Amino acid sequence: MINIFEVNETNKMIEQENLDVRTITMGISLLDCMDSDLAKTNENIYNKITKLAGKLVETGDEIGKEFGIPIVNKRISITPMAIVGSSCCKTSEDFVEMAKNLDKIAKELGVNFIGGYSAVVSKGMTKADELLIKSIPKALSVTDNICSSVNVGSTKTGINMDAVKLLGEVIKETAEITKDRDAIGCAKLVAICNAPDDNPFMAGAFHGVTEADAIINVGVSGPGVVRTALSKVRGENFEVLCETIKKTAFKVTRVGQLVAREASKRLDIPFGIVDLSLAPTPAIGDSVADILQEIGVERAGAPGTTAALALLNDQVKKGGVMASSYVGGLSGAFIPVSEDQGMIDAVKLGALTIEKLEAMTCVCSVGLDMIAVPGDIKATTISGIIADEAAIGMINQKTTAVRLIPVPGKQVGDEVEFGGLLGYAPIMPVNTFSCDAFVNRGGRIPAPIHSFKN
Repeated sequence: MINIFEVNETNKMIEQENLDVRTITMGISLLDCMDSDLAKTNENIYNKITKLAGKLVETGDEIGKEFGIPIVNKRISITPMAIVGSSCCKTSEDFVEMAKNLDKIAKELGVNFIGGYSAVVSKGMTKADELLIKSIPKALSVTDNICSSVNVGSTKTGINMDAVKLLGEVIKETAEITKDRDAIGCAKLVAICNAPDDNPFMAGAFHGVTEADAIINVGVSGPGVVRTALSKVRGENFEVLCETIKKTAFKVTRVGQLVAREASKRLDIPFGIVDLSLAPTPAIGDSVADILQEIGVERAGAPGTTAALALLNDQVKKGGVMASSYVGGLSGAFIPVSEDQGMIDAVKLGALTIEKLEAMTCVCSVGLDMIAVPGDIKATTISGIIADEAAIGMINQKTTAVRLIPVPGKQVGDEVEFGGLLGYAPIMPVNTFSCDAFVNRGGRIPAPIHSFKN
């Protein structure tokens, strides 16, 4: 049983160490909203989301005020729109109209984002999938609160290289069409391998078809709390270090469990999962990179960084899984560049490269995240990076993702400002040797041998 006394124990964490509940995300199935008529489908979607999530923001604010826990975001995830629009969308423009409808809903309800303008194409693309993917640049340019994701691979199916190639082109087009806002559209678009059905974090959240009609998922975050706890055991051995991380993760996750249960009760929506992920912000002291430095590396990217991150990720899971009945989503340590001041500093000092970040993603969630690159990067290079990251996820049976932001007119050494939780980022260099022949082969990379477990 969770009670307010457990929350009181975390008062210092909240007040001084940037502990917050990063998001309450309501997942909503839109399968029963499907109709052969586009206008009717949009009407059904509007009615269902506004009915179920009408009090989401109000309830989140009430819980935060009552328990003294900052709840930063209130969000909605929906059934992948490529599925929902499959019976009524005949053109990419039709999907854009659905995106506009979702954006209208998000603004009326006051939620930060609606995630699920998505397609799951790990083995192949339907006509609707392809139409939605091609609509993404325009959809993200004419909306403010919509997030898009494309699942291009999985351990069970392999990697759909046709989708990977197309997505490289789509990311370039999205950057170009939103270049007046420093390619902000790309910050709301992510390519994923092994996407979970219950992820509460954007931009990769969608409500999977395995989920209930509606669900409450919560994402907690506390990099600052973990770093502060570790500062008290400097010089101690790895056993002490690991125990400290586990105990801290347990306390942080209990806060999330309380909020999730309370939101579920007040909204009369079943509780889904608590996501344990350590998600940083641009705020000083709220950095995963700072935790790695506290563990013992001079800067993120130094030798030992991958091992330190593996240790951190594992101990967070071990501590958090004991604190909640249902743990899910991504549940790891995010390492986005633009959203983590320690990562930004490491890039500026030359300690951290894309190649080192790729190695780090082998042991943590979720991938190459919020990385600004030169605007003249080739679409095939983007596709090659997506394929590399998807291969890590496929082989290691984990979720990996790529959120690259090619900023038109920007080169290595420049910086780009996104604002808010998205922060700012230095433009990072990218390997310019060609992978055109590889990306242009077409078809699918087969699933690994260990996927055959039936």
